[in-house]
Amino acid sequence: QVQLVESGGGLVQAGGSLRLSCAASGRTFNYVAMGWFRQAPGKEREFVAAINWSIGTTLYADSAKGRFTISRDQAKNTGYLQMNSLKPEDTAVYYCAAGPSVATMSPETVRGSWGQGTHVTVSS
Repeated sequence: QVQLVESGGGLVQAGGSLRLSCAASGRTFNYVAMGWFRQAPGKEREFVAAINWSIGTTLYADSAKGRFTISRDQAKNTGYLQMNSLKPEDTAVYYCAAGPSVATMSPETVRGSWGQGTHVTVSS
């Protein structure tokens, strides 16, 4: 089973940028899609963005559209989430996960176990 490890989180001021990475280890990422999720304190885990690993089609939550960009480097077996124009409400633990498709990516449909996540804190 492929293991996904998130990194790249940190503390940033509002308006700043971060790039999160999701490295697949153990074997080549061979799922249809990779997704990013986040969970803020006291809130449910929510979908942020997803990408079809083979053809690169993407899907974004409304909160991410125009500010976040999901991408992947198949040679490096790594996915990315570029986050620009960050807002305090983006503060959360961010997780990546594998899924059966971009369209159906949700916390309920991910494959395998969740990783530790990476913390993102946006100060006002």
